[in-house]
Amino acid sequence: MKNVMFVCKRNSCRSQMAEGFARNLGAGVITVKSSGLQSSHVNATAVEVMKEIGIDISDQTSDPLSDFGSADFDIVISLCGCGVNLPEAWLIRETFEDWQLEDPDGKSLEIFHQVRDEIKERVQNLVHTVKAQSPVFS
Repeated sequence: MKNVMFVCKRNSCRSQMAEGFARNLGAGVITVKSSGLQSSHVNATAVEVMKEIGIDISDQTSDPLSDFGSADFDIVISLCGCGVNLPEAWLIRETFEDWQLEDPDGKSLEIFHQVRDEIKERVQNLVHTVKAQSPVFS
């Protein structure tokens, strides 16, 4: 299994939704954590829009990236364009991607839904790619 870290500025919306999708869609394929350049709280609207589609992220916590070691992760994904602010050790993992998704915090429910759905699609693609590259799933 590949270890995935989703990282964002505050670890409150996008990275939390990505963690929820990855736990759900990537079970048995990837392990996942999320973090932020700084920690804050899990956004209540993010919890709400995920619950609408049957994924409960209410027990997830907002954690700072500094709580984790880069060597423990194979795949690092920035959801906000914060890759330029990450320490180099996080950028040189097996895979690094910067998805640069809109921050839904403080915006309409429609924006939350759009961002949630885009994250779902990207996480599905990630899980598919990991499966395709692994001899275990071939």
